[in-house]
Amino acid sequence: QVRLVESGGGLVQAGGSLKLSCAISGRTFSLARMAWFRQAPGKEREFVARIYWNGGSTYYADSVKGRFTISRDNAKNTGYLEMNSLKPEDTAVYFCAVAPLGRSEFDYWGQGTQVTVSS
Repeated sequence: QVRLVESGGGLVQAGGSLKLSCAISGRTFSLARMAWFRQAPGKEREFVARIYWNGGSTYYADSVKGRFTISRDNAKNTGYLEMNSLKPEDTAVYFCAVAPLGRSEFDYWGQGTQVTVSS
């Protein structure tokens, strides 16, 4: 029903910036929430940020608050994650996910994009 494709990952120095994109196709009219998660090698997946698709309200993990900004462009069916003041601890595979209307869980996930921050 919904397909997500992440892009924009890469290698940056500590203190640098990256902007990730999440292209969404399929039943976009049923989108309720979009979120970003990340997973480092050997570690569990962790929540990063989420946004309500219609209202635009946001919520962030404490570890990224003040440095990352989640946003979306409804016309382009694309979500974004702006990452500033990057730290080596931010190194991970970043995934976008979507929760449909009427669902509390994220049912759709992308393949992920690698972000590497050098010290």
